[in-house]
Amino acid sequence: GNYRTQLWDKQSESFLPSTPGLGMHVEVKDPEGKVVLSRQYGSEGRFTFTSHTPGEHQICLHSNSTRMALFAGGKLRVHLDIQVGEHTNNYPEIAAKDKLTELQLRARQLLDQVEQIQKEQNYQRVRKGTPGVGGRREVK
Repeated sequence: GNYRTQLWDKQSESFLPSTPGLGMHVEVKDPEGKVVLSRQYGSEGRFTFTSHTPGEHQICLHSNSTRMALFAGGKLRVHLDIQVGEHTNNYPEIAAKDKLTELQLRARQLLDQVEQIQKEQNYQRVRKGTPGVGGRREVK
């Protein structure tokens, strides 16, 4: 996910375009409550994580400075953009970093798509097997 923060400015009665000095702690938990990611970032950044557990994940962002938030009148705006699945990969960047040919890169993309399909199928199996989660329980 990508995020950026904006602090409220009492004098101008608007949010500042950037928030230098402010840090954010990002924590991600899987459906079983296990911490998948716990890391400190700046006032804007990008975080990524991979989880092998299907289901809802909890993403918590909190400021590292309560003093700064109180100074700003307690208002902090957080812009959050979350992408899920294989389309989150930056393939031109991967190709440059790993020195992949066009054919190797396409093979990597296809393998990622197959992996994403498998994850989606596993997720759907879990949903159908769990009562009250939008699916029917399979009876054999």
